[in-house]
Order: sequence, then C-alpha cells, then structure tokens
Amino acid sequence: MKSLTYKDAGVDIHKADKLIDGIKSRIQKTFLPEVLNPIGGFGALTELPKGYDNPVLVSSTDGVGTKVKIAILSGKHDTVGIDLVGMSVNDILTLGAKPFFFLDYYACNSIEENVYKSVIAGICDGCEMAGCALIGGETAEMPSMYHEGEYDLAGFAVGIVEKERIIDGSRISENDSIIGLASNGLHSNGFSLVRKVFFDVRHFDIDAEIEGIKGKLYEELLKPTRIYVKPVLGTLESLDIKGMVHITGGGLPGNIKRIIPEGLCASIGHSQERIPDIFKLIMELGNIELQEMYSTFNMGVGFVLIVGKKDERAVIKTLSDLGETAFPMGAIEKSPDGERVHISFSAD
Repeated sequence: MKSLTYKDAGVDIHKADKLIDGIKSRIQKTFLPEVLNPIGGFGALTELPKGYDNPVLVSSTDGVGTKVKIAILSGKHDTVGIDLVGMSVNDILTLGAKPFFFLDYYACNSIEENVYKSVIAGICDGCEMAGCALIGGETAEMPSMYHEGEYDLAGFAVGIVEKERIIDGSRISENDSIIGLASNGLHSNGFSLVRKVFFDVRHFDIDAEIEGIKGKLYEELLKPTRIYVKPVLGTLESLDIKGMVHITGGGLPGNIKRIIPEGLCASIGHSQERIPDIFKLIMELGNIELQEMYSTFNMGVGFVLIVGKKDERAVIKTLSDLGETAFPMGAIEKSPDGERVHISFSAD
C-alpha cells in the first residue's frame, strides 16, 4: 500500500493556498485604515476607529441558505457573495451600527477555481457596498460532507455604534410613522419554498423564460440582497430614526414585531401594486395563501424604519435622494388585544 496523503482523501491544501494568494489583492481593496495585517495570518488585527466616545460592538452571523443551490444549478456564482454580506450587515444596521469588518466561511466538496473566485469577488463587492473590510475567513474542502460541485457559505459581521446612539425600538411611540424601503426581489429567504414551486411542482428548467419574469428564471432568483447601509447611515446623520427592521425569514409580521414595545401595534397598509411580480408568480404557481407569503418572503419590502410623524417626509426625501425607493407604510397605534403587527392590503 502506498503512503497516503491528504490530497488522496480529497483535500488539496496547496491548491487552496495558491487560490487565496491569487485573490489577496482583490480582498485587500476592501481594507480600512484600521486593518493592521494582511490576509493569511492566524487572526486579523484591527484597531477601533477613532472618533467614538463610548463605542459598542454589534455582531451578526448568517448564511445564504438554499439560494446557493440556484447558483450551483445555473453556474452563476458572482452574486451570492453580495447576499452573504447583505444578510449580516443589514442586521447590524438596524441597531444604528456602521459595519466595520466581515469574515466569510466557504465550505465545499472540492475547490473549483472559477467558482471560488466568483464567490469571493461577490463578497468583496458586498463589503465595498457596506463600507466594511473583508479581513479574513476560512476555506474548507470536505468531500465527505458535500457532493461534487456543492458548496455552502456563512458570514460574520461586526459593526460599531456609539452607545448613546443605539437604536433598539425603545423610543417608539403612538402615532410614529412606518417607512418601507423597496427590496431587490426575493433577497435570501424562502428559497426552499421557491425551489419547490418552480422545480418540484412546476418542473421548470433553471434557465426557463416565464411570463411575468424579465430574463431567465435563474437571473430573477439570483438578484442579490439589497444592502441598505450607506443610505440609512446617511439619513441618520441628520434625522432621528427610532426603530429599524431587516425583513428576512418571517417576513414583515415576523420581523417588525421584534422591536414594537408592549402595548403598541404596527398598523401597516401594503399596496398590492408594490409587490414585485416574482412574488405574485410564486403565489399563483404554488397556490400559496397570502398570509403564508407574508410570513415567508419580504414581499417587496427589504427594510423598515420607524420615525416620528414630523420626520416622515424628510426621511423619505433623504432616502430617495440617496437612491432608495422609500414609501409610507402605516403608523404605530395602541394595541388593545396585545397584537404587535397588523397588516391590511389594498389593490393600489
């Protein structure tokens, strides 16, 4: 019997090292002045930014879920990295935090050079959109865990907020206004149901052209999560925001209720005209009830802000000037029955 190597077991350490060396320059373009050492060490060194009196670190971790399977089926891997960053940085943004650094975890059967480079390039793109540094990560070949061609992703974000400026919803009060920010489609939630509807029930090909969708099916499904960091932080510079919500798994009702104080209710009116066609198509093809849709998907609203009534117009205008589609969605009311969220629907 010959002497076995790690490569014989399906893990090529030298290949992984070579690939990482080849993309270091791209990763280091995301670096901030506070990053003290290059990619490749046992840990990443970062100084806290200057200018904070009482800085608080805010952290979050998430993945992309089975949206990765759409990337694998289609062979398009350059956007799921943006999703990975977006899911975590949008979460820490809800507390008023500015994303500071990000780390990724890439696990696969065997590293495929073009796939790996595309995914990491997307992560770099997402970090630049969020204004944070990709300071490190982990790449793991695990042939016994994944089938050939498969990979999975996880991300970890850390941000900073001045302690006195933490936004946690505690100041939300009756008559406050609720403002929605448009999503970029599905973002990264509900893809197990998406795949069941399109591929298991309706048997579409990944590159099918379906009435109601512009382009091919995979192009619509792989639209990346919108990263709201820069426009929202820009709005915070001059205007008061009392509460923020990232609309992910659980949809509007499941996420907004997390910040509504006891005794109050977010009364939301959502126009059917604001629901992107992809959600209407999933609902129709899967014969899915509206309530199930709203508890699974963002339904066209990726982020929510709660502000004082007097600030509503100024916040919407500022966000619009910064490139977001912002619109009023309702108000905070007293809750006689203990419900934290009530959603009504209109045809226009």
